[in-house]
Amino acid sequence: MTEKTSTDWGLRGTTGVSFAATLEFDAVTVRLGGRVVLDQFSLMLNPGEIVCLLGESGSGKSTALRVAAGIQPVHGGAVRINGRTVSAVGTTVAPDRRGIGLMFQDFALFPHLTVLQNVLFGLRRLGRDAALGQAQAALRRVGLADRAADFPHMLSGGQQQRLALARSVAPRPSVLLLDEPFSSLDARLRETVREETLAVLRETHVTSLIVTHDPEEAMVLGDRVALLRRGRIAQIGTAAEIYRHPIDLDAARFFSPLSEIDSVVSGGAAATPLGVVPVPGLADGTPVTIAIRPAGGAAMTTSGPGTPGRIIGKHDAIGIDICQVMVDGLEAPLGLRQPSDAAMGVGQDVFVTLNPEHVLVFARD
Repeated sequence: MTEKTSTDWGLRGTTGVSFAATLEFDAVTVRLGGRVVLDQFSLMLNPGEIVCLLGESGSGKSTALRVAAGIQPVHGGAVRINGRTVSAVGTTVAPDRRGIGLMFQDFALFPHLTVLQNVLFGLRRLGRDAALGQAQAALRRVGLADRAADFPHMLSGGQQQRLALARSVAPRPSVLLLDEPFSSLDARLRETVREETLAVLRETHVTSLIVTHDPEEAMVLGDRVALLRRGRIAQIGTAAEIYRHPIDLDAARFFSPLSEIDSVVSGGAAATPLGVVPVPGLADGTPVTIAIRPAGGAAMTTSGPGTPGRIIGKHDAIGIDICQVMVDGLEAPLGLRQPSDAAMGVGQDVFVTLNPEHVLVFARD
């Protein structure tokens, strides 16, 4: 059953289905300018899976995408699509022979071609009637059927993004590679475009690798999220797994701001100015960092119980209060996010309680 979710987009459930493939990076190494950018990078995507490759600038995520696309040769290891080696030392199968689709950050549209011609460009191997049918179906799905004769410069940024998506899925690739596909959109458009793009990826069942630097985006889009650090995967898992159980303090910092308190394990717990935190599995005397996320890690009320504190900063953010709370014994204010409460303002005395379930503990080196 199909449903119309937006006047800008077409009916859901009308995108053609791809024959999804596996995508495997097997100990891939890439050196650029004497620097190792990918360091024995290994990752396996299952058919129809959406994996978000997340990392800071320079971590190697865009290089991994270029390797999968056949644009960047490798200096070690191999890339396989459905078990067929497409990249290895001295061997690179051309991009147009890999059965992949590409969606670039800048959309890479052909300015001299119409909207329809842009989509038809990737369908040249089909007969004219078949190509036209698939191109028109893709444009209908992204809500651009009535703009087929226009040129890309006549479209808004969001419409150009939809055209790029239509062009990438129209050939029904087995693997789709997306490089920061929403980064050029303003915040107002980004959420809607992201939601509809995800719906299209689900409909096509295409195996998708999405590069992003935005943790929230990765967690919304990916069946799994792979955190890339210095050319290697530091951690991979579902959004819930890596958010709740980050592999180390740096991974936790990447996913959200933290308030950090140094302590030492004693009797299976670590004392802090906000109370005692259980630390199972660490020996007494182990130095630890207690990391408190602003959302869920602690709560504040205007009456006890809890540790006394005072609000020294507050910002409203669409139904959320972002507060800075000073507590005796803490070197820096505690960051807290809670549902908006007009009764709480700067200078207000409050009581803070920890939620151990959302407090992270890491042993210090």
